[in-house]
Amino acid sequence: MFCRLRRRALRLALLPAVFLLLAALCALPADAAAPAGTYVRTPAAPGTVVHGNAKAGFDASNSSQGYIMAWYGGSADKVKVQITGGGSTYTYNLNTAGRKEVFPLTMGDGSYTVAIYERVTGNQYALAYSKQISVKLESAFLPFLYPNQYVNFSASSRTVSVAGTLAAGAADQLGVVTNIYNYVISHITYDSYKAANVQSGYLPSVDSTLAAGTGICFDYAAVMAAMLRSQQIPTRLEVGYVSGGTYHAWISTYIAEVGWVDGIIQFDGKSWKLMDPTFASNGGSSPEIMQFIGNGANYQMKYRY
Repeated sequence: MFCRLRRRALRLALLPAVFLLLAALCALPADAAAPAGTYVRTPAAPGTVVHGNAKAGFDASNSSQGYIMAWYGGSADKVKVQITGGGSTYTYNLNTAGRKEVFPLTMGDGSYTVAIYERVTGNQYALAYSKQISVKLESAFLPFLYPNQYVNFSASSRTVSVAGTLAAGAADQLGVVTNIYNYVISHITYDSYKAANVQSGYLPSVDSTLAAGTGICFDYAAVMAAMLRSQQIPTRLEVGYVSGGTYHAWISTYIAEVGWVDGIIQFDGKSWKLMDPTFASNGGSSPEIMQFIGNGANYQMKYRY
């Protein structure tokens, strides 16, 4: 079941180890970039580049920004969008109300095929529309700065407001990440019941998670990703497997002076430690848990959003 922490996985996580929590080592060079402040990018479908038919289609006007906006106007009760590029295929649910939804282009520059399928019966779907497009991103960071289905926020989100407050007291980007990380793992507790009963196609609601104070790994990662993106820090929400076969979600973040890093909170003098808010919260940031989440070999990324 999605995100359930199996006992075996936790036993693996609790291997003896001693790692110091070296907050002082979080300091970056003296010329480290100052926090950029709150800025929420709002997806738009201006209609400059549109592909589709009478039933379905998508607006690719802002593909250079790292997203398309798709819609469906037919009569099927379930619809899916498949985006293929760079050797990977991502499948999403699409609403049937004709409302445009944002879908990220996370595989970089190149050729993408966008296909929209409508359900015929049971698990059988028929192609409603498909089109291949060429994408050239203005910046490789953009897909990880905009909101999308999985990291869904807006300028009016409480999550964004909280992030702005947390970032206000930070001296640099790493300080923003640290403040947000510590807030998330201390204000959200793991919901084992939800993890055991979550349905396929579940989408996080960042404001609902903050209000409830509980969530599964997907919720933790989505909240932190939304907060960091709103502070103009590129953040990837990644989904895959941890040691023991547990399906899980975590994040990677870009720091200007360092680059993309999976281990951004902990540093043992040699390597960064993987930033995984769920396990850190569950384990109370114990040295044993931090050793487990700091070992990249324990994580196999399958998708990034």
